[in-house]
Amino acid sequence: MGRVIAVLQQPWVQRGVRAALAAALAWQAALLLPPALSAYAYYAPLGAIIAVSPTVADSASAAWRSVLAILVGFALAVAVYEVTRGIPDALTIALIVALAIGVEQWRLFREQASWVSFAAVLMITVGTSDPAEYAVRYAGLTLLGAAVGVLVTTVLFPPLQLTTAVQRIAVARELLAGHLEEIAAGLRTGEIPEPGAWAARTQALGAALDLMRGAEARVERARRANPRARNWQGTAGGIREQSRALDRVAVLVDDLTTLVVEFQPHRRGLDRVDGATGWVLADALTGLARVVRIPYHATDTEPDERDAAILAAVTALDRLTGLLRTSQIADDAGFFALGAVTVGMHRSLRTLEAHVRFPARPGARPPSGESDDPVLERG
Repeated sequence: MGRVIAVLQQPWVQRGVRAALAAALAWQAALLLPPALSAYAYYAPLGAIIAVSPTVADSASAAWRSVLAILVGFALAVAVYEVTRGIPDALTIALIVALAIGVEQWRLFREQASWVSFAAVLMITVGTSDPAEYAVRYAGLTLLGAAVGVLVTTVLFPPLQLTTAVQRIAVARELLAGHLEEIAAGLRTGEIPEPGAWAARTQALGAALDLMRGAEARVERARRANPRARNWQGTAGGIREQSRALDRVAVLVDDLTTLVVEFQPHRRGLDRVDGATGWVLADALTGLARVVRIPYHATDTEPDERDAAILAAVTALDRLTGLLRTSQIADDAGFFALGAVTVGMHRSLRTLEAHVRFPARPGARPPSGESDDPVLERG
């Protein structure tokens, strides 16, 4: 049963069920029309399939844009055909197609733009004997099918695209944490890749973030005109918050890892202050990676793994901040790079709402004893 439910939650499975049902219902509805229309009932399932989209809003949009594109194509073909009666048919068709492709650039049609040229060629090849009747049959039955498709999408488990979005966020979260851990491991072993090599390694993370953003946008579209949206408002809102927080943190992490790779501050002047600077920086990055991996607390009353991860990250970051504050080297490029990295990690923790909830003792302050950053406040 669990496997069946998991399969039914897949967007392509749900769309397949909706499309099949909508096509069957559209066919049956078209057969009830007068003979002049029911004889061409096969146009109705076509409209149903066109209109069955991942979201209710997309379904309605696809329906009216497709029908409009078809009507525009028909009108264009008839107009050009009447004007060019004296020239060879091949030239007429070529002109119709060229003009239709130009009309398709109108942004109003969006993904349904190709229906303009398709409908224009269809009209010029099979509908010129009675253009008005053919347009009514084709566009009318397509519209009927599209209406059925929108209705089925609205009524039959209208998707919110939540499953896909959750999966995309999980993948992006794991890659971002791995990104941080890889840099931390390089700091400990002294094997940080060259800037060019590191840029190539970030491509997978960039692709995952693009997919995550797209999935979040689809969830937002799916909430429009969706009767299920209210029931899943909290989940959809959580997806939006997670996606946008990860996106912001990814930008910050990209900046700070670029600084580490390019300037390698742990190998520069700060080594004269504390030879373990690289290890402290690695600990801070590892701690941040753990916080990225654990987005929520397991309980509101007891310390959990997220609390432990936050405490480790804050403690390491405090040590790093202490090194910067006590350093006498203020004119070294590595010093400024390390300062920027530290600020980036502070901002990342703030974005992730990483607060230490259970201080070691009442009134405890950060180890540095000087930071007013709310990320470092205890309790």
